[in-house]
Parts: sequence; structure tokens; C-alpha cells
Amino acid sequence: MRKIRAYPDPVLARRTAAVRRIDEALEKLVVEMFETMYAARGVGLAAPQVGESIRLCVMNPTGKPEGEVILINPVILESSGELNEEEGCLSVPGVRSNVPRAARVRVRAYDRSGREMDLEAEGLEARVVQHELDHLNGRLFFERLNEAARMTLNRQLRVLEEEFHTESSS
Repeated sequence: MRKIRAYPDPVLARRTAAVRRIDEALEKLVVEMFETMYAARGVGLAAPQVGESIRLCVMNPTGKPEGEVILINPVILESSGELNEEEGCLSVPGVRSNVPRAARVRVRAYDRSGREMDLEAEGLEARVVQHELDHLNGRLFFERLNEAARMTLNRQLRVLEEEFHTESSS
């Protein structure tokens, strides 16, 4: 398992680099990411959340073994509709807010075998895909909120910032 990086860790604010090679090290990272995600009771996890600045995310919105999805170098090709539902993040513990997202997305990515794949997702699966791709672009869910909604989270975010700086200096 890996340690989940918490806001405001700088790795979470960086745009990630493309995965250039699918090898044993990447496969090991995928396995560790799934273990970490499940242990934290999450439905998705992006590589920056475990300190790796590469374009890789794993997800399982269903919680069933056949629901596991690995996206390497994902790109959203199409999106439509809009949902405004509550979201949280393993890297922003204890903070939740309604976040506007597309209701449906079509994503092109590579699977763990290096094969190109298209994923069409809607509802929760579409939300998770968009949330994880935001991580790959150095963006956190609360950055999508309007100013008024963000202001309601300021106190919680300041607490996380203080905790991070206290841990970093010890």
C-alpha cells in the first residue's frame, strides 16, 4: 500500500507526465493503487495521490472485482449533460461539496496491456473519471466550485494546510 498525499501537497497541484512504458514497475504501482484505494474506502485514485506524477488512475465505482478500471494516459473526447452532486476526495479528507460535472463522458486511454480503449461512462462512473482526470491535470475538486461555495470550505482547507505544514516541518 501507498501513503495517500493530502492537500496541499505540491504533487497534487502539478500536471502529470504521460506514461511512456507499461512494464512491471507500472503493474506493481497499479496493484498498490488498488490496494490503497480499497483500504481508504475510495472509488478512484490517481497516481499523484500516491506521489507519482504520471497520467495513470484506477477506479472501481461498483466495488465489484469486475468493476475495476485502469486508465493510462486518459483523454476526455466527449462530454454531455450536467450533474451537480456531492463529492469528496481521499486527498482532501473531511471536505465535501456539490460539484458540477458532465453527466456522460467518453474517454480514450490505454489499458494495462497497452491496448487503446474507449470508455463511455455516465452517472457516478462519469463523475469518478472526471475527478481522477482532474488530479492528472493538477486540479482538486473544490477548484471547480464558484467563489461562494469555495468560501464555505475555506476553514476546513486552512486546517488541512496547517496540518500539512506541521507534519512537513517535523
